[in-house]
Amino acid sequence: MKKIKNESQLLQHATKLGTAYALKRGYVGIDSTTSAKDKQECIYRLLVQDKLINPLNVADENTANIRHKLVTWIMKNLPEDHSLLK
Repeated sequence: MKKIKNESQLLQHATKLGTAYALKRGYVGIDSTTSAKDKQECIYRLLVQDKLINPLNVADENTANIRHKLVTWIMKNLPEDHSLLK
């Protein structure tokens, strides 16, 4: 896996937007007490279910790969001139 510039900030942004997306969609399993790892996994599974991202192989489903998948998702959905992509 190639290291992405601003990966941690992109992951935070993806988690924030993914949480908002999940709540708008009606998912109530994410709240302020949910750990970051659990939020990321819930967002990943929701995006896969809605066919917004392609799923990982079952053998490759781990925290690092899920985080990387969320970062690539948010990179594709940010405007080209966004500060995190520079």
